[in-house]
Amino acid sequence: MTSVSDTHRSGFACFVGRPNAGKSTLTNALVGTKVAITSSRPQTTRHTIRGVVHRPDAQLVIVDTPGLHRPRTLLGQRLNDLVRETWSEVDVVGLCVPADQPVGPGDKFIAAELKKISKNTPVIGVITKTDLVSQEVVAQQLLALQEIMEFTDLIPVSAVDGFQVETLTQLLVDRLPRGPQLYPDGELTDEPEATLVAELIREAALEGVRDELPHSIAVTVEEMVPHPGRTDMIDVHAVVYLERDSQKGIMIGHKGARLKQVGSTARKHIESLLGTKVYLDLHVKIAKDWQRDPKQLRRLGF
Repeated sequence: MTSVSDTHRSGFACFVGRPNAGKSTLTNALVGTKVAITSSRPQTTRHTIRGVVHRPDAQLVIVDTPGLHRPRTLLGQRLNDLVRETWSEVDVVGLCVPADQPVGPGDKFIAAELKKISKNTPVIGVITKTDLVSQEVVAQQLLALQEIMEFTDLIPVSAVDGFQVETLTQLLVDRLPRGPQLYPDGELTDEPEATLVAELIREAALEGVRDELPHSIAVTVEEMVPHPGRTDMIDVHAVVYLERDSQKGIMIGHKGARLKQVGSTARKHIESLLGTKVYLDLHVKIAKDWQRDPKQLRRLGF
């Protein structure tokens, strides 16, 4: 008789693609809960967040990497190094290309990098956001994607309406080695809670901000402690760091309205993540040109 461990598969997968190709949304759809932050702004994921898909026959650990791009700052360079490091350690890679944008130089740049690992690591081509276009456009996109490299598999999906999400999960699972569970049941991510909380605050801070801010926002959670005298509430003290004084007004808004909105949006997400009531204390500080300063990058967790 075969034991569970003989047939059970477990391993790591990651989605890559240019910024805003739908990688985080796809991760969330596969895992079935919000673990990677999603935002309409490119370059929002900075930490390697792993989502865990638990199945009776398999455990798929998804590593969500930042988008690969041509770096202009020290932060950009570190993000790219992180991406390549991640690729070399996973069992299967999904290259995500959105259905609603032509295959461009950015995709070709990433495909060229992926060719270096594709001898040892299977690469699956994933057309994302198929709910935004017609079937004809999806078909054209599949052909265009085939031109840029040889994939182990090609699949169109939509994280929004669930189209082929299960099929994609199966394709990824099929590429995993046989082995026992890597994480206990019920664990959805191995990121420390404080990191996820900081990411949720950062996501809320990014929404609706003018274009000059996206890369200038970093968030640190100073402490998470039980609320004095209450067992059903946690106090979260966090700081939103910006690069310049001129950005402070934008973030705080007229009479503090914008920061209040950020706080209430983030608080709802944090409460559902932690499963408890949350008192969120937010402050805005300036860390001059932090993206170019190695000391500040370290302090802010990069």
